[in-house]
Amino acid sequence: MFRHLISQVAARVPSECLVCHAWPSQPVCEACVTRFAQPRHRCRRCALPVAEGISQCGACLKDPPPVDACLAALSYAYPWSDCISGFKFHARTGWVATFATLMRSAPWVEPALEQSDCVLPMPLAPARLRQRGFNQALLLARQLAPDKTRADLLLRIRETSAQSELKRAERLRNVMGAFAAEPALVASLAGARVVLVDDVMTSGASLYAAASALRQAGAAHITALVLARTDAPE
Repeated sequence: MFRHLISQVAARVPSECLVCHAWPSQPVCEACVTRFAQPRHRCRRCALPVAEGISQCGACLKDPPPVDACLAALSYAYPWSDCISGFKFHARTGWVATFATLMRSAPWVEPALEQSDCVLPMPLAPARLRQRGFNQALLLARQLAPDKTRADLLLRIRETSAQSELKRAERLRNVMGAFAAEPALVASLAGARVVLVDDVMTSGASLYAAASALRQAGAAHITALVLARTDAPE
């Protein structure tokens, strides 16, 4: 908690850019945003890069994922991979406003947030939450839509192995049945338009497992919204 408070205060003080080290700067300077955060044409269902004029990739046409749309602000590559690691693993939580601004600036994000009934962060397992001290997805969701964010509707009901250590097929098995809607509140999801927020999407296994749980609970439309997306399927 103390590290989190220090990070919040530091984010309000002029400092050097995380990427180019320009001074004084916000966490990421305007020049680096312009250079490294240009929008890419992405599949509307999984957010993988596709050629201009194509709305869905072949994989999503063949086997549609359980989300109606998937939006990603950035590619999970230099310099954003290092920045996100600092945010998530070194408690640089003061950067959340910058990351949320990047997410809001991505195509179709503003309409998705405005049309949603609720914005749900991907939940962390209790052990990981205790270790980290915060849920980065919840911080992003609250920054994006404070009045719509609900941290009580989607639950992580069992511990899983770290996804980063697994192949895609193993990731899918690893998170199967790992999420559920809160039984006492499930009625609020019936017919709802939901935005599901996370920091990084790699294979999509965790997001899709969570979306499936929300769909079973009655959600009518689900948009996955992530800060960064890997540019190659894993």
